[in-house]
This record gives sequence, C-alpha cells and structure tokens, in this order.
Amino acid sequence: MNARLDSFSYDDDIVRKFLWATMIWGLVGFLVGLIIAIQLPFPQFNFAPYLTFGRLRPLHTNAVIFAFAGNAWFTGAYYSSQRLLKTRMWSDGLSKFHFWGWQAIIVAAALTLPLGFTQSKEYAELEWPIDIAIAVVWVAFAINFFVTLAKRRERHIYVAIWFYIASIITVAILHIFNNLSVPAGPLKSYSIYAGVQDAFMQWWYGHNAVAFFLTTPFLGLMYYFMPKAADRPVFSYKLSILHFWTLVFLYIWAGPHHLHYTALPEWASTLGMLFSVMLWMPSWGGMVNGLLTLRGAWHKVTEDPILKFFVVAVTAYGMSTFEGPMLSVKSVNALSHYTDWIIAHVHTGALGWNGFLTFGMVYWLAPRLFQTEIYSKKLVDLHFWVATFGILLYVVAIYSAGATQGLMWRAFDETGRLQYPDFVETVMRLMPMYWVRIAGGTLYIVGMILGIYNIYKTWATRPAAYAVPVVQAAPLEKAFHDDPHAPAGAGLWARFTSAAWHRKWERMPLFFSVVAAVAVIVASLFEIIPTFLIKSNVPTIASVKPYSPLELAGRDIYQREGCFNCHSQMIRPFRYETERYGEYSKPGESVYDHPFLWGSRRIGPDLAREGGKFPDLWHVRHMYSPREITQKSIMPAYPKLQENVIDFDGIQKNVDAMAMLGVPYGDAINRAPQMARDQAKLIAAGIEATGGPKGLENKEIVALVSYLQRLGRDLKNATAVTAPQPAVQPVPPVAMAAPGGGNR
Repeated sequence: MNARLDSFSYDDDIVRKFLWATMIWGLVGFLVGLIIAIQLPFPQFNFAPYLTFGRLRPLHTNAVIFAFAGNAWFTGAYYSSQRLLKTRMWSDGLSKFHFWGWQAIIVAAALTLPLGFTQSKEYAELEWPIDIAIAVVWVAFAINFFVTLAKRRERHIYVAIWFYIASIITVAILHIFNNLSVPAGPLKSYSIYAGVQDAFMQWWYGHNAVAFFLTTPFLGLMYYFMPKAADRPVFSYKLSILHFWTLVFLYIWAGPHHLHYTALPEWASTLGMLFSVMLWMPSWGGMVNGLLTLRGAWHKVTEDPILKFFVVAVTAYGMSTFEGPMLSVKSVNALSHYTDWIIAHVHTGALGWNGFLTFGMVYWLAPRLFQTEIYSKKLVDLHFWVATFGILLYVVAIYSAGATQGLMWRAFDETGRLQYPDFVETVMRLMPMYWVRIAGGTLYIVGMILGIYNIYKTWATRPAAYAVPVVQAAPLEKAFHDDPHAPAGAGLWARFTSAAWHRKWERMPLFFSVVAAVAVIVASLFEIIPTFLIKSNVPTIASVKPYSPLELAGRDIYQREGCFNCHSQMIRPFRYETERYGEYSKPGESVYDHPFLWGSRRIGPDLAREGGKFPDLWHVRHMYSPREITQKSIMPAYPKLQENVIDFDGIQKNVDAMAMLGVPYGDAINRAPQMARDQAKLIAAGIEATGGPKGLENKEIVALVSYLQRLGRDLKNATAVTAPQPAVQPVPPVAMAAPGGGNR
C-alpha cells in the first residue's frame, strides 16, 4: 500500500520580505559606516548634536549586525527550514509578527541611538523598552521555529538546523542576562552589574553575540546554500558533527579574552585565552568542510559568481577564525588591543564572511523567489569583483593602521622617554590609511548598490502572480529504530565512530536542543559564578566613593554623546601606558560604575586619570572647539553643551535608581537636585573667575566637567584618607589662571 501523503505549500512570501529588508538595511548600515569613516580624517563632517561619531558608531554596528546580518539569517532560515523539515512554518501570523516586529526594532534603534539614548554596552546599546521588544519578538520566532521543528515530516534534522537551534537558544540567554537593568525613565536605565562584573558580562555577551549571531547561524546558511549552489553534498557528515559540538561547547568560554591586562581577574582572561586558542581547530574544520564541498565542482567556481561569493566568504571565515584565537594570546593582545587592528579583524568577518555569504545566498534565492531569471549575471560578477577589491583596500589599510598605533604607543627613545608622548602624533600618522579605508568602503557600497539594482530588475520581471507549488510528503514516522548506517552487531566504539548516536539525537530535536542549551549554560556559569561570588576578585578601595549627583549627570551626558566609543577608561599595567596616563587601573575603582566604561578602542587618549590634569576652563574650551586647544585634534565639537540646560529635577530619579542597585548615596537620596545645583554653582564660579564664560551654573558643560574632573581622583586621594568620608563627596573644581595645552 502507498503511504499517506500530506499536501502543503511553503511560505516564500516571508522569505521575500526578509530578503528586501536585508538589502535595504544593509545599504543603510554601510552608508552610516562610510559617514563615520569620513568623520575620522575629516572631523568637520560631524554635525552635532545628532550626527557625531560617538552617536553614529553604535548605529552603524547595530545596523550591520542586527538589521543586515539579522535579516539575512532570517531570510535563509525561513527558506531552508521549511524545505529541510518538509513543512510550512507553523504559523504565518508569527512569521509576519517576527518580520514587522524586527523591522520596528530596527527603526527604534535608528531613532534612539542618534538621539543619545544608549546603555553604552557594545552591541547592546539599545535601551530597556527596546530590549523587551527584542525579547518578545525573539520568543515569537523561537516558538514558530521549534513548533515547526516538532511538526516536521523529515526524520532527521540536517546540520543547518543544528546551527539554527544553538543560535536561537544562546542569543536568547545572552540578550536577557546581559541587559538586566533598573529603569530610571522611559529611555534611561542603569545596568544591574557594575565595574568588573559588568565588563565580564558585557564581553560574555559581546563575544558570543558575534559567535551565535554572526557565526553559527551563517554556518547553518553555508551548510544549506553552498551545497545547493554547487549541486554537491556536504564533504563530511562526521566533520559537521565535530564542527558543531566543539563550537557550541568552546565558544561560550572565550569572552574574557577581550579584557586581557584589565582589572578583570587574571584567571578569567587566561581561561578565555585557552578556550579561544582551542577554537581554532574546530573553526577551521568548518572552513575545510565548506571548501571541500566544492570538490569536483571547482570548474564551476570560475564560471559561477555565486560560488565565487561563497568561496571568498568561507575563506574570510577561515581567516577570521584563525586571527581571533591569535589575538586572544596575551602577548599579541598587548599590541593589538584598543587599536584599529581589532576593527580590521571585525570587518574581515563582517564584510567578507557575513556580507559575501549573504550576497551569494541572495543571488541564488532571487530567481527562485521571484520565479524569473536573474536580470544580469554580468552585474553579479561585477558586484563580486568591486566588493572584493573594496574589502582588500579596507583591511590592508586598517591592519596597517592598527599595527602602527600599537607600535607607536609603546615606543621609547634612546633616553628612555616615550617617543610619541602626544597622543595626536599617532592619530595623524593614520590619516592616509583612513582615506584608503574610505576608498575601500566606498567600493563595497558601490557593489551593494549594483546588487540592489540587479535584484530590483529581477523582481520587476516577476510573473503577475507567483505560482504556489504544492508539495507532498509522508507524515513523520514516530517510531525510532536503530540507525541503518550503524554496522551490524557493532560494539560501542564502532557505533560511536559511525555517528549512530548522533543520528539518534537528530531524531530527538527536544533532547538535541536541551543538550545544546546545557552546554552553553554550564560553560557560562563556570565563569560567572566565581566572578560574582569570590570577593577577592574585586578588592574594595576605601577612598572610592559614589559619584555626586552632578557627576552622575555628567556621566550620563558622557554616555549620551558616545565618548566611550573613542576613549577608554582602563590603564593596563604596561610601562608605556603608566608613563603616558598614570597609575594602572584597579578592580575596586569601578564598583559604582553602572555600566562600566572601560572602552574597547582608543581614537583619543585614555581618561582613567583625567581628573585634575587640566583646569575646568580647559575642558570648557576643549569641548567647545577641540582644534583651538589641539590644532590637529579629530574630536567633534560640542558647543551645544554650553547652551543645553541640566535637568536638575531628573537627577533625583537617576540617583534613586542607583540607590536601588546598592550604591550608598546617603543624603543624596533626599536632596540630589539641590546638591547638584550647589556643586554646579561652585564649578561655574571657578570657570568664570579664570576668564571663562559666565552663566554656566545650569548648563550641561558644567556637569560633564564635574565628571571628567572626578575620573581617577579617588585613587589619587587614597593615601590622604584618614577617616570615614561622607557617602558622596564632590571633588572640588580645578581652577587655574590659564588653560594648559593638551594632547588630544
């Protein structure tokens, strides 16, 4: 008898929606990247207050990661999952909710980040209401995916589905726990973590957001679309198993390697380094599995530009996953950290791996989704070569810039003094490389425009109504039998090496998902629990006190303007850093920093010991017109800070939120606005007395100056503390007769 067959159709409309969103948001994200690239060698291209580097840089990263790459993953996942599972998505309504909800989140990010609403955490800048929206949309996506998985008509789940499962579960865990915060207003919150713990949680999230949003889901796309385009099976099933499980088990440990030589406990960063180095082999196993899938089909690569995109994408994946472990080695990290080397590394992955894999997938999908021929294969080929040359220009220039920075920062002359004591000397040396980067980025965008035009022209020749093919497949057999591939009568080792155990797991997606989740959770807890519970990891310093209400307001302004995108607040224990910036940073200094602001890049000098270096008036003039203080400075000007009025009444809500987090604010709980006004008047009077502008006692510049002058002062005052101090002790203003020079 013939088995009963179910008839159904696939939902390709949702795939078409995500494809268009991928291309449109990709162009937007790349254009914002080009703008901020121009702002570095040409600071006049900053348009305060909304279109400055500090505010646009997180918009660029969020647009490329979550709008471009995110929509690309959803495009491929919705297309491939339905076909691999032989079923339509469980709920068309949830699919549409996922699409429109995700686009609304992107629009919210595009509006709030330039307006200065930010949590100041890398790749997690969006404020708490948007974070909640992300969680809701993600849960809808997860429910739709896992119920579809349960209702599949295919006995085994294919390797691409493995990677989708791990990505969906892990991203949810990362997003929820990294973004726990206490709201202080409709678009204002403070992280529940502080200082060292917040830094650890951020890079547990940040590294693994790259791992499980930009790597594992795209590996799933690679395992589906590359064999389809080559018309070849995946090279090795067993290598796929090894690739998947080693990545899932190892990746989650590696985050602390972003914090070498910082105030993070050394055991944590060493552990991160060890697991990062171990990641190299499984990552290259995936690269080999991808490239060898083309065995017997290499002649097609010379003729098919889609395969060219895939080959370069997988090669870029291999380069990035070799370089990542190398950069995690402490001796290499000491040179590369805070430099443009890291920017080059990230863009090799984003532009090469994520970008080229997306373009290859889109070109393969377009004729199938629009049910017509691709408009121009020559334009596809032109897109490939223009974008490839653009990537080469970009990464060569920025790798050179990064190496130049690292070597100049650590250089000493024959007398034992810093060879380049002024930070701006290093910055000026990079300008030719920044212009080459702009040329490379422009070419990449030209390729993107060619791609959008080609896809649009393909869409324009679509039929009046799309055909909806009816698919027939047998219902899933519920009984699980021994795998037919296992050797008859085989022992345990033979069954293990034959991967029979894994074939059984593939028939149990719930069990498979639980194992993946446990691997991620257990690895995370092994690092998180000691970091949070062992008090010796963060020894307290008696002289470190909470920020005064005005200083807290100034810190909020510092975050709003995105200053943390250019300035670090973490001096590493190297002679060339302590000579330049002062005493190295201690774990106990940042116990009241919600969130931490250690930074990840130095376009400007470190500010951990900024307090007291220059008079208040110097900071006022520097923020108003940086190039009047330092002629070659590339910092944006912030003249509006002398016009914007401090929201004194709003300060109380912020102090209350910090107090809820355990910050000992004492009397500030009852009178924060008045304390802020009193300190502001004192600072404004000092500025006026030294020849500065009048009437600044209620302006934002005074709050920002109060914060900058506080940085590092607690540690400087440590030896002078002989008795218990008040819970909040504002640092007195620094007023001198004339402003000094600067190195920014």
